[in-house]
Amino acid sequence: MSSTILRASRVRLSTHIRAFHLTAPKSDLVGPPDPISNLRPVVYDDAPPLPPSGVRHPYSLKEFTGDTREYQWKILRQELDAYNHAFWTDSNTRFQAAKQTFLSSLPESCSEDDKEHALSDFYKSWLIQEEPRQKEYTAEWQKRNKQNVLLGARLQYQKIMSRLGFSSSS
Repeated sequence: MSSTILRASRVRLSTHIRAFHLTAPKSDLVGPPDPISNLRPVVYDDAPPLPPSGVRHPYSLKEFTGDTREYQWKILRQELDAYNHAFWTDSNTRFQAAKQTFLSSLPESCSEDDKEHALSDFYKSWLIQEEPRQKEYTAEWQKRNKQNVLLGARLQYQKIMSRLGFSSSS
């Protein structure tokens, strides 16, 4: 009996604490892996609506009044996800096509051990061939991700400071 009362009072307390925050609980959704890119898409709870595919955002952030950094951060975050997905879709598609071409070029009389050895050589040559492209992608991804992290951290800092009653000008 007392555990039921205790549980009920915890529920009321958590409801009051949640109401004190004045915000609804948020959570991003993560989908199943894409069959080609192997990446799990994220649907952000606070994301701005997506523009039609292949079209950049039709407005300049300069057209909006007030602080647009949070909106800019949300757009940059989605653009980074799209960049990442496009790279891995293209890379994996090209890899699978090259692998199929390579396997079809092997003689039918090839043993499983010979196939494994030949595939090992193929994987090695693929990695060597793709290294410059991979390095270029990694450098660009790191640059974009750093921008996103810094902008997101700046936004969080501003939110904390405004909650504490300090105004921030940058």
